Amino acid sequence: MENRKIRVAITHGDTNGVGYEVIFKAFEDPAMLELCTPIIYGSPKAAAYHGKAVGIDPQFTIIHQASEAKEGRLNLLTTFDDEVKIDLGMPTPEAGEAAMTALNRAISDYKEDGFDVLVTAPVAKNSVKDFDGHTAYLSNMVGEGRRGLTILVSDSLRVALVTNNVSLKDVPEALSRQKIVEKATIFHETLRRDMRISSPRIAVLALNPRGGEDGILGDEEQEMIKPAIEQLVEQGIQAFGPYPADDFFGNGYYASFDGVLAMYHDQGQTPFKAITSISDDRGVRVTAGLPIVRTAPAYGALFELAGKGQMEAETMRHAIYMAIDMWRNRQDYDEPLANPLPKLYHERREDGDRPRFNMPREKRELRNDRNADNQQFTDNNEAAE
Repeated sequence: MENRKIRVAITHGDTNGVGYEVIFKAFEDPAMLELCTPIIYGSPKAAAYHGKAVGIDPQFTIIHQASEAKEGRLNLLTTFDDEVKIDLGMPTPEAGEAAMTALNRAISDYKEDGFDVLVTAPVAKNSVKDFDGHTAYLSNMVGEGRRGLTILVSDSLRVALVTNNVSLKDVPEALSRQKIVEKATIFHETLRRDMRISSPRIAVLALNPRGGEDGILGDEEQEMIKPAIEQLVEQGIQAFGPYPADDFFGNGYYASFDGVLAMYHDQGQTPFKAITSISDDRGVRVTAGLPIVRTAPAYGALFELAGKGQMEAETMRHAIYMAIDMWRNRQDYDEPLANPLPKLYHERREDGDRPRFNMPREKRELRNDRNADNQQFTDNNEAAE
């Protein structure tokens, strides 16, 4: 790998939200520029507007190509020159379009190796038509046939979602044994490859209230979830459950596992946000299972705080840290697999019952000579007696 800092692309998100504020505050710490080379995908005019609104004088360098990014600077790549109307705190189609313009430019640059990892500022789904979140969108754009998995990560908890952004009434129909196995397998591989947990233990939650408690299973647990867990175990994955969500989180059982697989959005999101809020963890949203490394702060556009200067920077910093760590972990994990050692012996099927490790010819001859000498010595002794 060439000797340069990791290039972190950061999309500005909804221009009426808190994206620019948390990005600028994250890089107020000079150490961040020693860690990586940031490339903000956005608009200099929108950036200046937000900086003025929250009392920050952002020192950024305007560039037009990712290749122009300079180390030691906050680079802002202009994704559009048009004026964009900013209504702080309001979801509007114009703000949504600006967010998607920046995201699409970043995706295009990723395909051309313009940066290493992607960090996204929040986008309000109701500002963008037919947008079902970054994970689904990136799966379609750069997934190469694979579907991403949303994982919520904090210092004390990792939660993955089998279904995401699905109405509660539609969750049972959206679930299947195959889908649970697929998502759990991605989760397991991400924990190993991207988060360097060598043998992860994954807890699988039940769908129904009390499902799995005292051995009592609902229909979905019997027909889908328990068989999926059994299949995962057969594949060598340490999967356990199903556990009723209320007891599992209420009694702190999650502390005994490396990851938790939730069946639907609120089953995973609600306890995650409650636990991270109480413990003051910095929650990060990760898109797993795709070629691209993508992270984001685990909160939305937060329109109610836009332009008020009240946002903290740590969550955005942790999203950047997580992206860099995942990228480095992948390099370390994949490097030995790129050039596997050749076999030290050749095993031929037609050899039949021959030993798998054949003794070299010169050693066989030496052994035969010694055996002959020993036999001669024995014969001589017997003759002498």
